[in-house]
Amino acid sequence: MNDFTIIRRSLGARALSTVFTSLSVAVAVALMLVLFMMRESGRAAFERGSGNMHLLISADSDPLTAILNSVFLAAPPRRYLDHAKVEQLSSPLWEYFIPTQIGDSYQGLPVFATTRDFFDKFKPDPTEPWKLKAGRFFDKDFEVVLGARAAEATGLKIGDRISLTHGMPKTRAQLQQEGITGEAPAPHVHEEYTFEVVGILEPTGGAHDRAIISGLTSAWILHAHDRREKEEHDEEAAEAAKGGATHAEHEHDHEHEALTTEADLLDSDKKVTGIYARVATRPGSDSSAMIPVVFNQLRKDPTITVAQPTQEINKLFAIVGSVDQILIAMAAVVAASSGISILLVLYNSMEQRRRQIAVLRVLGASAGRIFRLVLAESLLLGAIGAAAGVVVALIGARIVASEMKARLGLVIEPSIAPLMGVCVVGGAVLLAGIAGLLPAIVAYRTSVAKNLRPLG
Repeated sequence: MNDFTIIRRSLGARALSTVFTSLSVAVAVALMLVLFMMRESGRAAFERGSGNMHLLISADSDPLTAILNSVFLAAPPRRYLDHAKVEQLSSPLWEYFIPTQIGDSYQGLPVFATTRDFFDKFKPDPTEPWKLKAGRFFDKDFEVVLGARAAEATGLKIGDRISLTHGMPKTRAQLQQEGITGEAPAPHVHEEYTFEVVGILEPTGGAHDRAIISGLTSAWILHAHDRREKEEHDEEAAEAAKGGATHAEHEHDHEHEALTTEADLLDSDKKVTGIYARVATRPGSDSSAMIPVVFNQLRKDPTITVAQPTQEINKLFAIVGSVDQILIAMAAVVAASSGISILLVLYNSMEQRRRQIAVLRVLGASAGRIFRLVLAESLLLGAIGAAAGVVVALIGARIVASEMKARLGLVIEPSIAPLMGVCVVGGAVLLAGIAGLLPAIVAYRTSVAKNLRPLG
């Protein structure tokens, strides 16, 4: 009987303990692998999302919030840059200077209002420009281009017309989480204006994949129209209080009310939530010695927030890294407990297997071979658990990546450096081997004469 058959039969005789011990190893390996895979892949996805931008200028409370809101579309910014400030910041030193506005939505998806330079000069990936799956980029007001995921989620196609919703209305479930009961209030839809879908983008793996991208002037017109309506209603209310025109007369006037156009815009209507800026660089270069100079100069202005995407992403992952360390420590505890389980399972089995070991010795097996058999059994338990852990990790990472894509629009391709994967799997097997040393020594020292005495 060869060694492998002996080990296989030994494990089979304790099938239940073998399964549970291997599962504990698998959980530890899977948890570590998923953490390492998602951390590195997640960082790459976030870095890809900021594209070839050097600086983000906004009125947000802090740089990290600005990046999350204006680049990754986490939430509509609450503060705006006014038109005068945007004009002041505009300068020939910029390779591009792209104003943006986030605030409206369509079917729960963010509307990202910007200028044509967003498609012509900003690159979602530093080495790759925007690519169209269908249609074209917008070139006039009241046209929209759909991100890849936005097109999938809405089912819209080229030529369809839509009306945008003011703000990002909260769902009933979100209100309940905040302790607010009842139905969600009806959203305010800009029904006076419709936008034509003129383009659908190829996937980029960034947050803009889930955006409805419109012209900035169109967004200004929508909100200017709301402002004018409010002003007129206020005037009517004041006039009615003084005994002026009746409500019916005003309603008749509204039927003939002209829509707001670009000519009606005031400087106060031209609000911007963020500016994507890139410092002029030499051809073929992605960096410039002027970036830190410009960054430090802009930081002196207390009315704006300036963020360098790479720095803020590093800060974000420094925060996440502390959580990673806790989870890795938990995985290490699970791994250690699985090692202890292997030790206990094999050590306890020695009491039942002393006679079997003595028989093997009589049949010619050396003490060294017995030692190697028990140690190999321990290593095999670790290897089975590690292999199962790799499978679980691959499945788990795909599930996590799918959730990240659904919730944040980030396309994360789980991957891990081969050396790191080998270290995790090899570490698990090595730990199992260490755990098997004590049972192997006990087996090595088993007395043949004592354990071959007649039973009873």
